[in-house]
Amino acid sequence: MERAMAVTGRAGGNKMSFTTRPELSGTFGMVASTHWIASATGMSILEKGGNAYDAAVATAFVLNVVEPHLNGPLGDLVGMIWPRGEEAPTAVCGQGTAPAGATIAHYRSEGLELVPGSGLLATVIPGAFDALMLILRDHGTMGLEDVLVPAIGYAENGHPMLPQVASSISGLADFFSDEWPSSAQVWLKGGSAPRAGERFANPDLARTWTRLLKETAAIADRNERIEAARDCFYRGFVAEAIESYLGDACVMDATGERRRGVLSAQDMAGWRAGFEPAIAGSYGQWSLWKCEPWTQGPVLLQALNMLEGTGIADADPRGPEFVHWVTEALKLAFADREAYYGDPDHFDIPLSTLLSKDYAAQRREMIGTTASHDMRPGTIDGYEGLARAAIERSGMAAIAGDGPGIGEPTMAHLTSRRGDTVHFDIVDRWGNMISATPSGGWLQSSPVIPGLGMPLNSRAQMFWLTEGLPTSLAPGRRPRTTLTPSMALSPDGRRLAFGTPGGDQQDQWQLSFFLRLADHGMNLQEAIDAPLFHTGHLQASFYPRQFKRGHLLVEPAFSEETIGALRSKGHNIEVSAPWAAGRLTAVSQDSGGIFRGAATPRLMQAYAIGR
Repeated sequence: MERAMAVTGRAGGNKMSFTTRPELSGTFGMVASTHWIASATGMSILEKGGNAYDAAVATAFVLNVVEPHLNGPLGDLVGMIWPRGEEAPTAVCGQGTAPAGATIAHYRSEGLELVPGSGLLATVIPGAFDALMLILRDHGTMGLEDVLVPAIGYAENGHPMLPQVASSISGLADFFSDEWPSSAQVWLKGGSAPRAGERFANPDLARTWTRLLKETAAIADRNERIEAARDCFYRGFVAEAIESYLGDACVMDATGERRRGVLSAQDMAGWRAGFEPAIAGSYGQWSLWKCEPWTQGPVLLQALNMLEGTGIADADPRGPEFVHWVTEALKLAFADREAYYGDPDHFDIPLSTLLSKDYAAQRREMIGTTASHDMRPGTIDGYEGLARAAIERSGMAAIAGDGPGIGEPTMAHLTSRRGDTVHFDIVDRWGNMISATPSGGWLQSSPVIPGLGMPLNSRAQMFWLTEGLPTSLAPGRRPRTTLTPSMALSPDGRRLAFGTPGGDQQDQWQLSFFLRLADHGMNLQEAIDAPLFHTGHLQASFYPRQFKRGHLLVEPAFSEETIGALRSKGHNIEVSAPWAAGRLTAVSQDSGGIFRGAATPRLMQAYAIGR
């Protein structure tokens, strides 16, 4: 297939080019996250002697406070940890499962064809808090109070309100007042939406964490206190508050109808976060790791397998051939995601086939010189019905109501009603590394639980209400989440952690970033700053599950010639606002002990800090 790719010259290399900010370097440690306050918090933990995992937990709790439109304590977390001395990373599953009452029959009895994008039926068991406690207990060194106090301070004393948060609350102010009064109490101080830049506090959230510390204060042993905190959250006052609220609540969801939830305290009491092996892949002499197919992570590995050996390493990383080949490989990988990915604890996922080089070679032959407008999952013996079902779903008409939570939460800065995600990457002086993507439980997803200062998540919208699929709704099953952090090892021994918010776009932006780094010699900041693109030619994970045939969004930093060439190849081009796609962050450690860090300038809030 090399003959199909026009080689336009190698770009990047070792030549220094202008970047929006420097690629940081140092010998002590690096923290990169989607908000400067969170990054500063993580670095402060490293300065106090904590390790990357202590810093990660503190960073995550602060992100809950300063980016509440993007994540919350009752949301989800998918992470990867790479402790010093280990040959490969380990995955962290902070993705809760569907409650016992979450059956297809029940949701159908509610008149639903899709799981709503918001409201009480959209929730699964909250997973983020337990994942953070597990990381802290097994890999951290600091105590519970050390990692919670920074978040308590910002929740109690306030922080500058981001313009995006103010916009989100303003757009939902009337809805909160009319339909979700507990949310209005938290987000509408004095009945009015906050202004961008003003000091904003969430005293209910501060009181929740303060109570957690008080109820566990008598326990001297560090690990036992962390276990007690897990009990307080999942079997104590937090779970009790959730069940008490859900016992009476009947609230409007994304369909525009009012419904009751099914999550119970018993559901929460029976669930735990966990560690599991990461999935290994390769690209040339690089090794990469992703999480299992209850995430979209294998998409990146599949796409790299297809692109390996095509000549893409010699294509201009800002040119049309690069964009076309990456996009077409991603379309095929996402088609496989829709057909075959799901919770491997509940469904036989043909992962070994999907990640094999032979299968990739077959899929590579399907990439032509023009854009495909078809849904094309691969054919795998014994799974033909799943492929046919995926093709049928791609043709369904979009179904959506008028409530909040409509649309994929990937471009939150362009609308006031959608959620998104946060991300951070950290490496410490000892070489411990973490990449994590907390999400869900955002202020648009569900009403705030009275007294707790936090709303439930809406991850159940990624289930289908059809039997027999890897992603069919079922009690105890993990939804196929979009959260997908990454880790990699270069041929010269450099270790890398990277990721981004962005729903179905996460692995798309990460793929471009990685190729520009691995093939074109860009440094972390150059690869992040380079123009981004993504396709909507996939079955969206978020309500109303749209499929945009032939769609390709590009940033205007691509040349007019490149954009015109992509149109001529049959791509349905959408040109975004400048600097509008992607929120990548990354850290690395080379074999000589030099740390590097970088963060996107997009939205003007992500920052890397290190020395």
